[in-house]
Amino acid sequence: MRTVRAFLLAGLLGLIVALWTWTRPADPALSRVENGGIAVHVLNNGFHTDIAVPRAALEAGGGPLAEASRSVGTGDWILIGWGDAKFFVDQSPMEGRIPDGLRAFFRPGNASVVMLDPQTGDPARRFDAGSRRTLILSPEAFAGLRGRVEDSLTLTQGRPRLSKARDGDGAHFFASREHFWIGYLCNSWTARVLNAAGLPVRPLRSVTAGEVIAAVDRSGRAPLSSAGAR
Repeated sequence: MRTVRAFLLAGLLGLIVALWTWTRPADPALSRVENGGIAVHVLNNGFHTDIAVPRAALEAGGGPLAEASRSVGTGDWILIGWGDAKFFVDQSPMEGRIPDGLRAFFRPGNASVVMLDPQTGDPARRFDAGSRRTLILSPEAFAGLRGRVEDSLTLTQGRPRLSKARDGDGAHFFASREHFWIGYLCNSWTARVLNAAGLPVRPLRSVTAGEVIAAVDRSGRAPLSSAGAR
């Protein structure tokens, strides 16, 4: 019996290690950039990651995502993020939001939203070198990123559905067909978007913002000038 238990425990530990280190591959063709490219930024505020993209490139493809982008305020960049439909939008002091945070983490199937936040000027300038990474994407890689964000939107008769427009900062939140919980957090979503743009990611470990930044570093596609200290 002890031998069987030891065997089962070893198998369980092996499975956990395999899942923890499993890397989701990406199309290597998307890593090739010829004749320039489109610069996007991955921004880390310590616990959450957003992707900043040029608005003109986001809207050039048409479709529901372009329609959503055109409906928000002015600015030449768009911050894109994802999260729980209530907790992500709420701007009240954190100490009063702990019960709702526990609900968002531990109750499966929470409604979620895609954030589009217009920015005037390059938003990466507000982040130090250790908290931002810049990627130069080929048009094909950017189309993959854009398509993954668009696929996350809930569409009503082919159009994005606005969930909330937050007062004060211009951020608009559009209903998402995906669900937020501890098994699929905001950084997990960002990692999947980057994977669609050609970056290999480690899905299980991508619950943290630091792992998303590390995925960019491992890809070797962030210019040293933007990556800062590793």
